Parts: sequence; structure tokens; C-alpha cells
Amino acid sequence: MTCIVYSDDYLLHTNEQHPEHAGRLTAIMDYLKKLPFYEKLVLTEPRKATEEEIEKVHSHEMVERAKRVGWLDMDTYTNEYSYEVAKLAAGGVLTACRTVEEHGGNAFALVRPPGHHATSIRSMGFCVFNNVAIAGSMLAEMGKRVLIFDHDVHHGNGTQDVFYERRDVMYQSIHLYPHYPGTGSISEVGEGKGEGYTVNVPLPHGAGDECVNEILDEILIPVAHQFAPDFILVSAGFDSHHADHLGGLSLSVNMYGEMIRKFSTVQPRIVCSLEGGYNLECLPKGVASELGVLCNMPVIFKDNVAGRECNDVVKKLKDVMKEYWEL
Repeated sequence: MTCIVYSDDYLLHTNEQHPEHAGRLTAIMDYLKKLPFYEKLVLTEPRKATEEEIEKVHSHEMVERAKRVGWLDMDTYTNEYSYEVAKLAAGGVLTACRTVEEHGGNAFALVRPPGHHATSIRSMGFCVFNNVAIAGSMLAEMGKRVLIFDHDVHHGNGTQDVFYERRDVMYQSIHLYPHYPGTGSISEVGEGKGEGYTVNVPLPHGAGDECVNEILDEILIPVAHQFAPDFILVSAGFDSHHADHLGGLSLSVNMYGEMIRKFSTVQPRIVCSLEGGYNLECLPKGVASELGVLCNMPVIFKDNVAGRECNDVVKKLKDVMKEYWEL
């Protein structure tokens, strides 16, 4: 079973002059409804996360600030609906995880606002609450080992921040570097008990499918197998596509499905959560690529592009990670 978690209420948080607007979800849903596998998907209504659930990751002061209407930082807007919608976004990923935990299968939470930049004390980078971190925290409380894989073009500084000193939740990220928000170097591997459980892959401008496949095959998937997660959460950012105007990487649409396919060999219990992606032609296809793999009806797109090699990144990352994992 593959479920998609979605609500029209996610459209209430919007600013049409901002890249992260409601039209992103409208474009995704309109596109998915035309695909042959759409009828196989189980459409699931989200619930709102409680403040208690949110405050397992975020400070009370941050939650109170999120109730304001205006701007939480120079990039992150709110309107009169945003606080309740942000609770629904966090709750959407919780709903997806609970559904997979109780019924098996996998899920895609089509939520917004996104979350991976929100730290334990600060909303930032279009993100109000860290949806994936809240879900990861819930699963860890249930005794699950959780792997979070982030393929947004921007490093998920907030998710890293939340789990940086923990070993029950592993964070793996591929991202453009240097780039906003400035974090995510190879040397950031975790601290204390969490040392070795953060795996950052800082990619050069123009890195593409061949580069990412090598990193997955040589490092990320072998490390994931050794970590042996009970659950995989995917921060699914599609601004790493070659045509995204906020990007800088050169991934094809098909690469998104391929990443999900490879991680499903580690653990089939996968929940994807929408993060970035701002090209309204490519974004729906990226989501479709992942959902097609999740429901065993893969979709192949004509979207080939030459990407830059990154052999030096592979070598440097291997040298660092060999201290913690067999590579």
C-alpha cells in the first residue's frame, strides 16, 4: 500500500509573490491525477500535530513566535492561516508514519510549508516547523532506528541540528555546497554519541546523476545497511533538479525515483515528505518519479542531462566515514 497524505488546507498558507506558494501543491496534485498509478494511491487526510508533539523538537518560545502574522525571518512568511497549516504539515508526516507503522507499505506526505531548515529554536528558509524531525523524534521515542535522507539542493541544517548528538537517528544529505544555509561540510559528522551518524555530501555546482549514483553505491547505501534502520524518512526536495531556478545541481527527474529504489533495498518502510522544488513543470514529475517507485509502477521520463563528476568528493567522504563505517 502506498498512501499520499494531502489536504486542501495546505493551500491556505500562501504568498503568490514567494517561490514557496500554494501553486506548488496544486501543480503536483493536478499532474498526479493524470497518471495511471493514481488510482492505486490511498489518499489520507492529515491531522494537526499538537503543541506537545512539536515541542519535543522545538522550543516553546519558537512555537509562540510562529503564531505571529508577517515574517519569521527574511525568507519565511506567515499569514492568518499559517500557524494552523504548519501544525497540519507536521501532523501530515506523523499521519504518514503512523499509517505505515500500522498497515505497512510506504507513503508520501504532500505537505507545506516545508521543514528541514527549521532548527530547534528558529523558523527559517521557508520552513516554520521541522516536519521530518518531529516525525523522526516520534519514531525514535517508539524505539525505532530512523534514517533520514535529504536530497534537497539546500542542506537541511535544521534536521542536522536536532539530531546531531544522537545515534538512534542518522541524517544523510546530498546538497549543493557552498550554498544556503552555509552548513553541510564533510567535516560535520555529529558530536558526542552522535559522532559518525551525520553524513554530509557537499556537491559541486552542476553535479548530476552519475555523481549521485556513485555516492549512493559507494557510501550512503552501504552505511545505511550497516545502520539498519527500522524506518526511512526522506526530505524530498526537488530543487536539486537541473531546471530549478533556486538550484545549482543537475539531477534528472528519473534520479529521484532511482534514489528511492536504492533506499528501499535497505528498508521498505519509507515516508517521503515534500521539501523544496520551485519549477512547476519539473516538481510534479519528480514527485511522480518517487511515487511510481513506491507503488511499483515506475515512470520513466525523457530528461537526460550531463552532470559534473565529483570523484574528489567521493574520495574525501570515504576517508572521513571509514573511521565510523566499513567502506
